[in-house]
Amino acid sequence: MTSTRQEVVRDYVYLLLGSLFVASAFSLFLAPNQLASGGVSGLSIVLNDLFGISPGLFQLVANVLLLAIGWMILGMGFGVKSLVGSIFLPVVILIYERFEVPAATMNPMLAAIFGGAGVGIGLGLIFKGRASTGGMDLIAQILHRFTKLPIHLCIALLDGTIVISAAIIFSLEIGLYALVALFITIKMIDIVQLGITNDKLAYIISDQREALVKEIFQTLDRGATEIEAAGAYTRKRKPMLMVVVRQGEITTLKEIVKHIDPEAFLVVSEAHEVLGLGFTDDKRYRNVP
Repeated sequence: MTSTRQEVVRDYVYLLLGSLFVASAFSLFLAPNQLASGGVSGLSIVLNDLFGISPGLFQLVANVLLLAIGWMILGMGFGVKSLVGSIFLPVVILIYERFEVPAATMNPMLAAIFGGAGVGIGLGLIFKGRASTGGMDLIAQILHRFTKLPIHLCIALLDGTIVISAAIIFSLEIGLYALVALFITIKMIDIVQLGITNDKLAYIISDQREALVKEIFQTLDRGATEIEAAGAYTRKRKPMLMVVVRQGEITTLKEIVKHIDPEAFLVVSEAHEVLGLGFTDDKRYRNVP
């Protein structure tokens, strides 16, 4: 799939803005509080304490070397965007170091919360830009290549090793705060990529599906999709309705189901990033009888 010029510009905006978020969160919150919450950035905090190596300089050298190793061992075409991210992010950190920008807080809990959130927002934006900043992801892929361990396990092992190192070198309390930061980072990446939504997804199994569909149309002005389903025990086949509604409409939907078929089976779950007719586009089923 060929990207348009507008998409390329958008991706670079996401990449640069995301790198700025990550570098700022690292420099203002994580590094001053010695919160090594995984990745090359976490390793740079540990090495800075042990040997006095500049975190920004270490990340710059490490990212470029890891990209080169990735090209040689994995044969992956990471592209220009990954190279830009691998250089731009540590350069911003070096600028923070050069001007000796003071920490935003020296409270480790606040640093873990806001530092982790800032890194998560930044990484989420970078991923939305279909790019990366190299780092531990490349090491994880190399480890996966030679050990055959699942990629997510390789990432967890590497990040876990860095967090444990921080707990040993600094203190157990600092290690625990680093875990908090890592957890928040992971959650914020999901929020940026999937969005914050109050939409609900409902699955309804009922013998009164025609009456349910009609009432859902008339009362909620929502569509419904029939999915062919079968009972695992009885093997009896019957359609299952799938309905997406706003949070404020879920109570009305439950009342509709309870009123029309008290014996209906209803499951409600979260729906992330709902796109299409009735939500992000104009509704076109208003006149369906």
